[in-house]
Amino acid sequence: MTSSGFKALLLDLDDTLLGNPMDTFIPAYFGALKDFVSHMVPGEFFIAQLLSATRKMTTNDGSGPTNEEVFSEAFYPSFDVARHELEPVLEDFYRRAFPKLQPLTRPRAAAPWIVEWAKECGLQVVIATNPLFPQTAIEQRMEWGAVGVDRFDFDLVTTYENSHATKSHPAYYREILSALGRQPGECVMVGDNWDWDVEQAAGVGIAGYWIADGGDQPPNSAVPFLAQGSLDDFLESAKSGGLDERLSQLADGGAGR
Repeated sequence: MTSSGFKALLLDLDDTLLGNPMDTFIPAYFGALKDFVSHMVPGEFFIAQLLSATRKMTTNDGSGPTNEEVFSEAFYPSFDVARHELEPVLEDFYRRAFPKLQPLTRPRAAAPWIVEWAKECGLQVVIATNPLFPQTAIEQRMEWGAVGVDRFDFDLVTTYENSHATKSHPAYYREILSALGRQPGECVMVGDNWDWDVEQAAGVGIAGYWIADGGDQPPNSAVPFLAQGSLDDFLESAKSGGLDERLSQLADGGAGR
């Protein structure tokens, strides 16, 4: 089984492949971090600097250093503790404390089937998650969603170590295109965040499938996209050939709903 309409599938992670509501996950993540580093750095100050450095990452536009380098330059000099002392503690956090956040997430049954379908079709497959986290935190969440790197051979997983922009910038998608050696029209992006996964992708010419309830209204009706629905809806459309039909309609100037 092959897909004639596109050659690469880009998949968001949180609240797309993996049920992970950020309004629950992030506070728990921050709380766990504060507790883990409190013997070295005051917890509230640590989180404030983490947020500040993360905001700095979101300004990265693809023209210079990696997101990790931008983060580190803004983050580590904030503390009295030396970087070489703090880094091992954070690495230990991701080994021992981060896995305990898994119960806050829920695997989505369609996720591994989508990756399997794409691989059977010979598509390049990318985990196109906003690269604000280190590789270990992303790969652990992939594992929670039954799409781990030990199970599937992905063509690219965007992390803060290997990315030079975030989803706030078109450069994020251009970097993926460059890594894959693909043109925008050869790719489909699937994600739940309208701004990051649909509008930004459309800005560089990548067709988006919006993971959203059928009754949700697109925030910007001028942005063309393939369709909207659940992850199961996407899988059904992909396997039935409906996705290729939507791509053809979009190429002819008709936005999907």
